[in-house]
Amino acid sequence: MAVKLSKKWIVVAIVVAGGGVLGYQHWKSMQSALPPGIVSGNGRIEATLVDASAKEPLRVKKILVKEGDLVKQGDVLVQLDTVTLEAELAKEKASMAGAKHELAAAKSSVAQQQARIRLAQIEERRDRKLLEGDAVSQREYDVSKAALDSATATLSAAQAGVAAAQAQIEVTQASVAKTESRIRDATLVSPTAGRVLYRLVEPGEVLGPGGKALTIVDLSNVYMELFLPAEHAAALKVGAEARITVDYNPTRSAIAYVSFVSPEAQFTPKQVETKSEREKLMFRVKIQVPPDLVEQYIERIKTGIRGVGYVKLSDAAVWPAWLQKDVVNLPKSGSAQPAAPTAPEAAATSK
Repeated sequence: MAVKLSKKWIVVAIVVAGGGVLGYQHWKSMQSALPPGIVSGNGRIEATLVDASAKEPLRVKKILVKEGDLVKQGDVLVQLDTVTLEAELAKEKASMAGAKHELAAAKSSVAQQQARIRLAQIEERRDRKLLEGDAVSQREYDVSKAALDSATATLSAAQAGVAAAQAQIEVTQASVAKTESRIRDATLVSPTAGRVLYRLVEPGEVLGPGGKALTIVDLSNVYMELFLPAEHAAALKVGAEARITVDYNPTRSAIAYVSFVSPEAQFTPKQVETKSEREKLMFRVKIQVPPDLVEQYIERIKTGIRGVGYVKLSDAAVWPAWLQKDVVNLPKSGSAQPAAPTAPEAAATSK
C-alpha cells in the first residue's frame, strides 16, 4: 500500500513539474509576443567587404597591419616596392629639365631674330628712301629687302621652336605626374573604416594588376538581412523603424531602420496559382544600423552573429516593453557616450 501511495505522489510531482514548465514557456511566449503592426525575421549582423588591391604588378615591401586590426579611412595598410618607378621618375625629370633648356634656347633665338628684324627694317626703310632719291641702286635696295624677309622667316622658325619646346615640356610634365601617381598608388590605404579580415600576401611576394593584399570588413555599412512574406513586405516602407537583437543577448536591442525592400520575391514556387502558394513568396529586407551608432561602438562591432530583426509595418505601432528596455540608441546632442558597449557583436566570418 505504501509503495502504491509513493508512486502516486511521484506521478503527481511529475505532472505538477510538467505543468510548471509548460506554464513558464507560455508566460515567456506571451512576454515576447509582438503587437499588431510589428513583425520579425531571423538574420545575422553583416557588413560589406572591400579589398586593398594593387593597380600594377609590384613587389610587396611592407605590410603595416595584421588580421583583426581596426583601421580608419586613409590609414596606410601596405607599401609596395617603387624602385623601378622612382628610376622612371628620375629619367622623366631629366627629360623635362632638357626640354626646359631647349625652351630657353628657343626663346633666346626668338629674341635674337627680333633684334635682327628691327635692324633689317631700319636698313630697308633707309634704302627705300635713298632709292627714291636715286642715291642707291635697285640692287642695293633688293639686298636690304631680302635681308628683312629672311630675318622674318627665321623668326617664324624660332617661334615654332619655342612652341615645340613648350609642347615637349607639357608631355614630360604629364609623364612625371603619371609616374608620381603610380608611386602614390603603390601605397595602399584603407578606403573605409573597418577591420582587417584577411591578410592575403606577405612581404616579398609580387602582386599582379588588381591583386588583393587585404580584405577589410567595411564597418561604415553594418546591417541585418531578413526575409518576410509578401503580405508583410508589401506593407513595409523604406525608412521604417526597426530593432535588432542578437542571440547571445536577446534582452537588449539596437535601433535600426529599413534601408531596402526587394522588389522581387526571393523564394518563388514554379507555378504561383493558389493563395497558399502566393503566401510562400518571401522578400529580402535590409535593416541598417545608423552610421553614428556604428561609429560609437566600432571597436566592438563584428559581423556574423545571428539574431532577430523587428520592423514596424505601421507608424502607429508601439514597440513592446521588452524591445524598449535597455535599447541601444544614439546619444542625445551634448550627452555623454554610454560607458558600456552594448551594440550587436559577433565572431568574424567570411561572406
